[in-house]
Amino acid sequence: MDMFATVAFGLLFFVLLMASVALHEVGHMVPAKLFGVRVPQYFVGFGKTLWSRRWGDTEYGVKLFPLGGFVQLLGMYPPRNPAAKQTWLQRFADDARSYEWENITPADDGRLFYQQPVGRKLIIMAGGIVMNLFLAFAILLGVYGLHGTYQDAPIVAGVQQCYLTTPRADTTCRAGDPATPAAEAGLRRGDRITAFNGVAVTSSAQLTSLIQANGDQEMTLVIERDGASVTLPTVHSITVAATDPTDASKTISVGYLGFVRGRELVRGGPVEVVRDMGTMTTQSLSALAQFPVKVWSVATDVAMGKPRSAEDPVSIVGASVTAGQAATLADTPVSDRVAMFATILASVNLFLALFNLVPLPPLDGGHIVGALWEGLRRAFATLTKRPDPGPVDTAKMVPIAYAVGGFLLLCGVVLIVADIVSPVKIF
Repeated sequence: MDMFATVAFGLLFFVLLMASVALHEVGHMVPAKLFGVRVPQYFVGFGKTLWSRRWGDTEYGVKLFPLGGFVQLLGMYPPRNPAAKQTWLQRFADDARSYEWENITPADDGRLFYQQPVGRKLIIMAGGIVMNLFLAFAILLGVYGLHGTYQDAPIVAGVQQCYLTTPRADTTCRAGDPATPAAEAGLRRGDRITAFNGVAVTSSAQLTSLIQANGDQEMTLVIERDGASVTLPTVHSITVAATDPTDASKTISVGYLGFVRGRELVRGGPVEVVRDMGTMTTQSLSALAQFPVKVWSVATDVAMGKPRSAEDPVSIVGASVTAGQAATLADTPVSDRVAMFATILASVNLFLALFNLVPLPPLDGGHIVGALWEGLRRAFATLTKRPDPGPVDTAKMVPIAYAVGGFLLLCGVVLIVADIVSPVKIF
């Protein structure tokens, strides 16, 4: 039954993720139609057409393989420049251009993408990215407002009774091991620290800073216990070695108490959502920068039979499995499971938005760079009183688009196989 539920929720996540991709394409289509660009096709999936219907001048449909989708904007490539030299790159571009221009008629003049002003091109190509960002924001806002998120809090979840003056394999407290400052002061599980040396504590991060800055000096804690404010005996904190946050190769001495930090459910609004999306964006950009190397590591680890790391990239299959497991966690409240499921969907939408910002075709970022380059060329021509250079011939970027597309397809296959053979275990 648990396996059935996990598979069912995994499939639900997959459907919602495909809906997110479909809405990404809507983000391109809507502004394109508003600006008068002809949109011949809007499809969810790839391969053989399973169903389609035409409304106006657009054919809407679903294809056999539900791994993405596309919207066709007519006239992505401008006409060939007669003065262009006949190089291999020009021939390649002309082949791609001729295939698209087979469907263009004189009646489409003025409705082609390449004819649009640079500003409109940027809005159209950024529309999909904005849609995924909006979906991530809306989902997280619902989670934060209706359920809340678990955050580190100045609450004691556990107290370490002693600390080891010399390293040893057995960390069990022995006679003669000195008590930790937390144990010496009398901290208990469930205590909320409200003041440190007279400074009101408002967050877990602030408490950490106060403790680390205290070194081995005296400290007095004020706590809330069973609804009453209690001042604990004054003790000395101790110093321990910690990694230098500005240089991971170095260590520094910081103050230490010896208790486990607790977490609490906190509701939030738009400000908290934007703040946490900023943190998630930083993490996602770091993951994107390491993506090729990490995919290679996944391939070698699977080939050698090594277990996957929780930090490894995953495919749509892996994300769906993780979401299915989150939705069926035992001994976890239903509200927490729903919140985890939704948060994973939001994080994937955020990643899709950032991924599409990569400035390489066929990703949206590649088309955005092309439009920006066109704008710069035309602005420079205006400043120098030269003739308008015209639209950038984006057809010359087709070889790059093929190379990037092939690389992404290969990465997708590697990750799907890895997620089936050696799935990432988070729960």
